[in-house]
Amino acid sequence: MRAKTAEDRALLELIDPVAESLGLAVVRVRLMGGTLRRRLQIMAERNLDHDISVEECARLSRAVSEVLDAADPISGEYLLEVSSPGIDRPLTRLIDFDLFEGLEARLETDRMVEGRKRFKGIVAGVEGENVAIDLDGEDETALIPFAWLADAKLVLTDELLKRGAALRAARGEPEDDGLPEGAPDAEQSSAEQSNSDSTKDDA
Repeated sequence: MRAKTAEDRALLELIDPVAESLGLAVVRVRLMGGTLRRRLQIMAERNLDHDISVEECARLSRAVSEVLDAADPISGEYLLEVSSPGIDRPLTRLIDFDLFEGLEARLETDRMVEGRKRFKGIVAGVEGENVAIDLDGEDETALIPFAWLADAKLVLTDELLKRGAALRAARGEPEDDGLPEGAPDAEQSSAEQSNSDSTKDDA
């Protein structure tokens, strides 16, 4: 789920080594938008503590831009956006379901599982290659193959906001109400850079 389309997967192969060289891990890559101006969104974090600073976002943005300018995998103009996953982050790797065990999440599968594709409940870790989740209104823990997931994301709850506040306090940052993914708050560091064919030609 770190990459959704074939184009995303090709970009991820280029971006992963760049992030790793900076001590970062790519959480998700998405190339979005139409043909006139597309947006390449990269979510990343430190391997050590699963956080990232504005400065690290900027460094990754510059490093990725150099690689993409050389490889030229995207035709036309595009906007490169590097950010943290945000407080209500997507869960794109199997390890995420261990890291965020005990928090509420929404899951969607790419096929029917016992008559449905959408699930909501408390993340209960992993068992082998399966995601464990305590579903709302059900007594038993459900096991869903990670390979069947099309989308998964934490739900913005009071508990998650408290967790975010605790992380900010540990970093010495001011208190904040916490905003959803994509909002320009202290919980989501980001860097943006515009790229175009004309810029590449001038380099």
